[in-house]
Amino acid sequence: MEKKRFGLIGDPITGSLSPALFKAAYSGKYQYDLIQESDFETAYRKFLDCYAGINVTAPFKEKALLKADITDPACRKIGAANILVKTREGIAAYNSDYTGITVSLLSGIISRHADRHGNADKTDLGAALDLFHSADSPGKEILRIYGRRTKALIAGCGGAGKAAAVAAGDLGLDTVLMNRTVEKAQAIAAALPEYSFRTAGIELFKTLFKESDIIIYTIPGKIDAISDLEASDWQGNGLCGKIILEANYKSPSFDSHVLNMMSEASPASVYLSGKRWLLYQGEGYSLMTGETPDMESMAKVIQ
Repeated sequence: MEKKRFGLIGDPITGSLSPALFKAAYSGKYQYDLIQESDFETAYRKFLDCYAGINVTAPFKEKALLKADITDPACRKIGAANILVKTREGIAAYNSDYTGITVSLLSGIISRHADRHGNADKTDLGAALDLFHSADSPGKEILRIYGRRTKALIAGCGGAGKAAAVAAGDLGLDTVLMNRTVEKAQAIAAALPEYSFRTAGIELFKTLFKESDIIIYTIPGKIDAISDLEASDWQGNGLCGKIILEANYKSPSFDSHVLNMMSEASPASVYLSGKRWLLYQGEGYSLMTGETPDMESMAKVIQ
């Protein structure tokens, strides 16, 4: 019986960490290929011909969703898929960006709460995954920890930003969507009225950063307002520090200078890099293989 094969489609994807992560997840048990094609239909045909499941990255996530026979609620709300899997019922689509964001935020919130009570576990992934998969709403736990509705700012409304918006909405966060072109943020808010998102232009970044408990930064490059942050902006609402989650792990905008300021101004604040987001997306590998990935081995790949 031929072994199942998996892969990643997108363009460009040279230098992707996905093959190394997948290899670590299953100790090299499965073949995982980079399928770089400028034409989505060509790449999709290779999936149908040769692979049991694939990851999908830019610029094909929206097109991938359209191929699906089965979709989960997060995929439908986001309007994009980054996992396609063959099943007996047809092609199933999932969005592990959603998973990576949600689990990253939950792990940050849980570990910081533990810090304040003297039993810290900085990588409390197990507790975050338990909460993510529990029947109870993770939002209830967040409300219990903060004692009020948590304020979130999502900077950037591209594909990652929209996934972050749905994740934040499902966690019950009081969320502002921010984009250089505010109309794009407004369009997402209008398409997802159940979350009551507010919107803002990028010129309000510093003000809203100060007011927010959680900042999810998905803008590809560093905006000037990050360099303009002062100690008082990190201290913000005077609670127990901020949680920053950044999408870009190759050239992060929250560089060492900014993070040094964070640690001095607000030691309780937590920065979660794009590598954490990428690692926790790996939870989605179980949807492709039917087997639980080895997250500890995967974590060593991104260190």
